[in-house]
Formats: sequence, C-alpha cells, structure tokens
Amino acid sequence: MMNRFLVLIATLVFSLLFQNAAISRNNIEFAAKDSLNNKNTKRYFELSLGQTLLFISDSKLEEIKNNSAVIVPTSARLFFAEFRPTKIMKVPVFFNLPTQTKQFIVDGKLVSERASPTFGTGLQFRIFKFSIGVKSAIELEMGPLASFLLSEHDVLRFAPVGAGRFRFVKNEDFVIYFGSSYSLGINSLGVLFGIGYVF
Repeated sequence: MMNRFLVLIATLVFSLLFQNAAISRNNIEFAAKDSLNNKNTKRYFELSLGQTLLFISDSKLEEIKNNSAVIVPTSARLFFAEFRPTKIMKVPVFFNLPTQTKQFIVDGKLVSERASPTFGTGLQFRIFKFSIGVKSAIELEMGPLASFLLSEHDVLRFAPVGAGRFRFVKNEDFVIYFGSSYSLGINSLGVLFGIGYVF
C-alpha cells in the first residue's frame, strides 16, 4: 500500500515537473517569436511637431520689390506626417501655420505683411543612412515637394519646393530632425526642426 502511494506521489511530482517544463519551453518559444516579430516590425508612419523659420521675400508692395530689403524670418509651427511605404521612398504631408507676420526692413523702417499658411506633399528619398549602434542612425532625406498657400484674396497659389532634412533616429522610433527647404516662385527659404515618433 505504501509502495503504491509513493509511486503515485512520484508520478504526480514528475508529471507536474514535466508540465512545468513544457509551459516554460512554450513561454520561451513564444518570447523568441515575439522578439523576432519585433525585429521584423515595419514602421509605416512618422508624426512630428516642429518649428519653421521662413525667410519670405515676395511682397505685393512694388517699393519693397524694387528696393534692397532685409528680410526678417517669419516663425511658423510645423505639423508633419510621413508615410513610409519603403525604406528608401517616403511620402510626406506638411502644414506650416505662421505665428507672426512677414516683416521687412526697408530704409530703416519695418514693413509688415500677412504670412499665409502653407500645406503640401511630395516625395522624399533616403540619400544615406549611418548606423549608430544596433537601433539608432543618422539619415539624410531629400526630394521634391508641392506647396500650396492661400494668398491675400484667398487665391490658392502653388509652388514647387525642394527640401531635405537630417534625421537622428533613436531606438528605431524617436526622431529629432533638422533641415531646410526652398520654395520656387514664392522665393522663400525655410529652416525647419522638430521631434517626431515613428510607428
């Protein structure tokens, strides 16, 4: 009777140990698969908030156009989103909301003019990528954009834009960037910077 009891206890202990080992093995396999999936996770979007300094030289005033004018940079909030279908090609969408008027210094006098909000889209291409460690990198993106703005009398104006930015990527998701743009037709130079998140 005692032998049967000991055999039953030993069988129960071994079965519990075997079951526990099987559960641990399954957990390890699941964790390994999850880790592998995380490594292969594709990140399709970048959302960011930044600042743009716009050096806008166009003006409705002929005297400003005909005189040598010092252009005071116009500050704007930059709302930026980027769809990333491939590692090389990106499709950005941006919106610049000016926080002050355009200002010119002409003959020692300050002339102000309303700055229009701009929005647009286009293509950006990764020119190079310099890896820092396993999950961090510095990238350069450049490409053509199409910019639209509402002028004084709510007339929609179009201008091609060339833009580029350096992206400092941390852990494959946190982004700090610095770049510049030049808008043809509107004749404006922009300096942009901000932070974003890739998911």
